[in-house]
Amino acid sequence: MYLSDLISGGMDSAAATELLMNIMWTLVGAFLVYFMQAGFAMVETGFTRAKNASNIIMKNMMDFVLGSIFFFLIGFPLMFGSDLGGVFGISGFFNPTSLADADGMMNGLPVGVFMIFHTVFCATAATIVSGAMAERTKFSAYLIYSAAISIFIYPVSGHWIWGGGWLSQMGFHDFAGSTAVHMVGGVCALVGAKILGPRIGKYDKAGKAQAFPGHNIPIGVLGVFILWFCWFGFNCGSTTGAATNLGDIAMTTNLAAAASTLAALILTWVKYGKPDVSMTVNGSLAGLVAITAGCDVVTNYEALIIGALAGILVVLVIDFVDKKIKIDDPVGAIGVHGFCGAFGTIMTGVFGEGCNFGVQCLGVVSVIAFVAVMAIIIFKLIDATVGLRVSSQEEIDGLDIHEHGVPAYPNFNLHRDR
Repeated sequence: MYLSDLISGGMDSAAATELLMNIMWTLVGAFLVYFMQAGFAMVETGFTRAKNASNIIMKNMMDFVLGSIFFFLIGFPLMFGSDLGGVFGISGFFNPTSLADADGMMNGLPVGVFMIFHTVFCATAATIVSGAMAERTKFSAYLIYSAAISIFIYPVSGHWIWGGGWLSQMGFHDFAGSTAVHMVGGVCALVGAKILGPRIGKYDKAGKAQAFPGHNIPIGVLGVFILWFCWFGFNCGSTTGAATNLGDIAMTTNLAAAASTLAALILTWVKYGKPDVSMTVNGSLAGLVAITAGCDVVTNYEALIIGALAGILVVLVIDFVDKKIKIDDPVGAIGVHGFCGAFGTIMTGVFGEGCNFGVQCLGVVSVIAFVAVMAIIIFKLIDATVGLRVSSQEEIDGLDIHEHGVPAYPNFNLHRDR
C-alpha cells in the first residue's frame, strides 16, 4: 500500500507519512542487524585457525537460516502471542500473522515489518555461541542447538522482556537487547563451551593455557568494523520508528564503544607490555554490548563511563575464563556478550532515567538462571544423542575437511595446528 492509498483510504496525510517513515526506518535497522551476521562470521573466522574457517562460516549462515524458519513457526508466537501468566505466549503457532490486529498491524507496524525486525535479533542471539564452541563442535549438533535456542530459549526470555511478560510489567528496561540478545547468547556460550571441553592442546599438563593465534587478524578486525557500523541499526533501529532521539541513541552507542576500545587498549598495553589487537577490538564489542540496554536513557558522559568500565571488564573476564576457570572460548564471546551484557543492563539501573536498579538486577539474575538451565538440558541431550564433539583426529585435521570436504584455502598447504 502506497502513501496515496493510505490517504485515499481515510488516513490523515501526516499520520500516513509518519507510518511509512516508521516502516522504512525499522526495515533499515533490520537489514543492518542482518548484516551483523557477516561481522560475526569475520570475527570468528579471523580469530580462529584456518583449518576451521569454512566450518565457522557455515555455522553463521545456518544460524540465520534455522533461526528465520523456527522463529517464524514457533518462536515468534511464544514471544508475542497471547500472554500466559507473564511467562510465554500461547497463540499464533505456525500462523504468526494471525497475531496482527484487524488492520494487519502489531505494535504500530505492519506485522511483516515487526516480524522481520525480531527475526534478525533472534538470529543474532544464536550466532554468539558459534565462536565460543568453535573448532571442535559437530556441525550436526550445532544445527540442533541453533534451532533449539530459536524455539525454547530466546523467545521465552524475550517474552518476559519485550513481549509483555512479567519483567516488562515490573519496568525492566532493556532497550535493544544487552540481556535479551547478548547475555542470552553469552550464557548459552558459557554452558556450551564448558560441556564441550577445551580444544586439544589448549591446556598443558600443568593446566596452563596455551595461545592459539587467529589465522587472519585483518579479517577479524574487519568483522568488528562491520559490527560497529551495524550496531547503529541494532540500537537506533530499536525505536521502530523515525523518532527525534535517533541521534542521541547513535551518540551514546558510539561513545560507549569508543571509550571501551580505548580502555581495553590501555589496559592490555599496561598488562602485556603491548597493545593487544584482539583484546582491543573485543573491547569495542564490549562497549557496544554494554550500552545496548540503556542507550536511550543515559547521557553521553554516562555512556563514556559505561563503555570505559566495560572495556576494562572484558579484558579481566576473558583472562579469568581462559586461565582461572579454564573454559576455552576462542573468541571471547562469554566475556563480551555474557558478562558485558549483564553489566550494561545493571548499569542502566544505575544511570538510566526512570530505571530501577533492583528490577534490573532481578531481571539479569532471572534470565541467567532460566537460560543456564535450558542450555544445560539442551546441550546434555544433544551430547547424549548425536554427540557434541568431533573425534580427536577430526579436530586435529580440521573441521573443514571432515565436516564439509571443502578447505577454506585449497591452494595453501596448511599445517594442521593452524
